[in-house]
Amino acid sequence: MELADQGTLFLDEVGDIPIEIQPKLLRALQEREFERLGSTYTHKVNVRLIAATNRDLEKMIANREFRSDLFYRLNVFPIRIPPLRERREDIPLLVSYFVQRFAKEMQKRIDAIPVAVMKGLTAWEWPGNIRELENFVERAVILTRGKSLEAPLSELRKAGTDIPAATTANPIQDDIARIVKETITALNSSKGLRDERGNTQREEIVRALAESKGQVGGPDGAAARMGINRTTLVMRMKKFGLDPRQYA
Repeated sequence: MELADQGTLFLDEVGDIPIEIQPKLLRALQEREFERLGSTYTHKVNVRLIAATNRDLEKMIANREFRSDLFYRLNVFPIRIPPLRERREDIPLLVSYFVQRFAKEMQKRIDAIPVAVMKGLTAWEWPGNIRELENFVERAVILTRGKSLEAPLSELRKAGTDIPAATTANPIQDDIARIVKETITALNSSKGLRDERGNTQREEIVRALAESKGQVGGPDGAAARMGINRTTLVMRMKKFGLDPRQYA
């Protein structure tokens, strides 16, 4: 509250505040003052308060889990944000945004989202709201191999539906196995490219040393012939175990 003085204080998940702490919070909000732990000095503050929760505070009041006086102090200007299932028209926009964001992070190019995939995502209830949608799209981008989004819609299950584990395990295991295989292939390919570049670079150094008769620096030296500075060339020679005296 001290840091938020003359600014905004955001209390997230206010419904999770323990019942024994709520009277202290109410006093601080009501009087706009507080005392630090162990201090006898009262701090006066002026803050704009925003509180958020996904819990039913009125039900918690009935169950004596939340103080009614604190609720009415917080409930000055309530704003209800509907869950994702009540604003399905937002889902295509969110999906497109998340796909492009994660594709950019993973250095992939995904140009299309199949109609069937978008219909499946729009039809799902999304009990975890936008966080669930975001995580699902990230997983879909990871699994996508081409330029069209490949979403594991089979993972989306209606609430209360029991599906044997055997029916869902194989597709997921297949996807994991494919990702591991592709990763190993990419690593081997990258290693092969590095080896090839290293061999090419070594040959260039050997050629330059031979032409300069082992001279590294100077206007006629190997470094000048390669268009790099002497220090860089010396480091590369050490890397490849090259001794310029062998070419003198």
